[in-house]
Amino acid sequence: MTTETGVDATPSAAAPRIMGGEYLWITIGACALVFLGAFESLAVTTVMPTVSADLGGERLYALAFAGPLATSVIGMVVAGNWADRRGPVAPLYTAVAMFVIGLLIAGLAPSMEVLVAGRFAQGLGSGGLMVALYVVVARVYPQELHPAIFAGFAAAWVIPSLIGPTVAGAVTELWSWHWVFLGVVILVLVALVMVIPALRGLANDGDATAPWAFGRLGWSVLAAVAVLALNLVGDIPAVGPVLAVVAIVVALIAVRPLVPRGTLRARRGLPSVILVRGLAGAAFFGAQVYLPYLLTDPYELSPTLAGLSLTGGALAWSAAATVQGRMGVRLSSVTAVRVGTVLVLVGIVLTVAVAAFRWDALLVAGAWVIAGVGMGLMSPRSSALTLAMSTPENQGFNSGAMTVADSFGSALALAVTGSLFTALVAVADPFTGVFILAAVIALAAALIAPRIRTDAGRGATVQEEGA
Repeated sequence: MTTETGVDATPSAAAPRIMGGEYLWITIGACALVFLGAFESLAVTTVMPTVSADLGGERLYALAFAGPLATSVIGMVVAGNWADRRGPVAPLYTAVAMFVIGLLIAGLAPSMEVLVAGRFAQGLGSGGLMVALYVVVARVYPQELHPAIFAGFAAAWVIPSLIGPTVAGAVTELWSWHWVFLGVVILVLVALVMVIPALRGLANDGDATAPWAFGRLGWSVLAAVAVLALNLVGDIPAVGPVLAVVAIVVALIAVRPLVPRGTLRARRGLPSVILVRGLAGAAFFGAQVYLPYLLTDPYELSPTLAGLSLTGGALAWSAAATVQGRMGVRLSSVTAVRVGTVLVLVGIVLTVAVAAFRWDALLVAGAWVIAGVGMGLMSPRSSALTLAMSTPENQGFNSGAMTVADSFGSALALAVTGSLFTALVAVADPFTGVFILAAVIALAAALIAPRIRTDAGRGATVQEEGA
C-alpha cells in the first residue's frame, strides 16, 4: 500500500522513530533550537515594557517587535540559497551564531538603540535557523518520519506560548530582564551540540553549480523594508493610509521572487501549499492578537481569564500536531491540510459571531480550540508536503519560501488588522471588523486548499522561482 507521495504505508515492526536509535539526539537538539527561538520571541513580549522603561526607549518600542520579523525574511532567503549550494551545515552554524550574537547584544544593551540592533540580528539568525533545520530534516530523516518531526517542531513552537511569558516575568523579577536574553545563550549552544553528530557527511551536500541568488536577496531586503514600513507608517496623519497601501503593494511585488512561480496565483501543487500555509497562518495570528483584547475590554474579564482562550488554542494545536504525527502516512497530508484550513475558518467565523452578537465569552475559548486543531493539522503537514514536492536541488529554496510565507503573511495581516482596528474605533465595532477580515483570509485558504495535490510534480525548480 502506498500513499499519494509514494511512501510505503505497510506497518513494520522495525519502523524507525524520531525519538529512537540514530534520530534521538538530532530530534531533541533540533526541537530544542526551535523551542528556544519561539521562547525568545514570546518572552520578549512580557519583558519589553520593563526594558523600554529601563532604557527610555518608548519611541522604539514597536520597532523592537517589527524589526526581527522583517529581518527574518532576509535570513530565510540567504539560508535557503546557501543550503541549495553547499548543504545545510554552514547555514545552520551561521544562523545559530547570528542568533547568539543578537542575544548577547540585546542582553548587554546599554540603550534601546543597541537593543533594537540586537533584535535585528536575532531576526536574521532565527529566520536562517528555521530554513536550515528544514533542509536538515530533508537530508537526515526518511520521508515517513517527516510528519512526526514536524509535529515536534509544532509542539516546540506552542509550548513557549504556555510557559514563556511566566518564565520571562519570573526571571525579570528575580534577577533582571537582561537574563531573558543572556540565559538563552548557553541553552542554544547545548542544543547545537546535540545536533552536530547528525550533520556529519552533510557538509558541501549541495549543488555547487547553483547560482548565488543575489537578486532574491535584494528582493528579500525590499520585502523586509516594506513590511517594517507597514508597521510604522499607518498612524502618520493624512498620508498614513496611502503610505500603508504603497507598502503593501511593494511588499507583494518584492515577495514574488521569494516563493515558487505561481504562488500568488494559487497554481496547483507546491505553489498552493505555500500560499495556503501563509493565508491560514495570517488569518489565525491576525485574529489571535485581538482575542485577549476582546475579552478584557467589552467582556471585562481579567487578563488571566482572557489568556486562557489562547492557552486552549495552543494546547489544541499541540495535541492535533501530535495526533497527526503519530498517524504518519495513514493520514493523507493533502487531506490534513484541507481539513485544517476548514477548521481554522470555522473557529474564526464563530469568533466573529461572538464579537458581533456578544454571545457568552466561553464560546471564544471553544472557537479557538477548533482553530488551534486546524493549525495543528495544517502546519506540520504543509511542511511535509513542501519537502515531498521538492528535490535535493531546491529544498533550501522551497523551505525558505515556506518560512517566508509564515512571517510575511502574519506580518501583513497584523499590520492591516491593526490599521483597520484603529480606523473602526470611532464608527463601528472594531473587534467584529478585524475578525471578519481574518475570516475572509481563512476562507481564501480553505478555497485554495483543494488545489493542493501531489501529482503536480516535485515542486518548483530553481528556474521556476517567482510568483
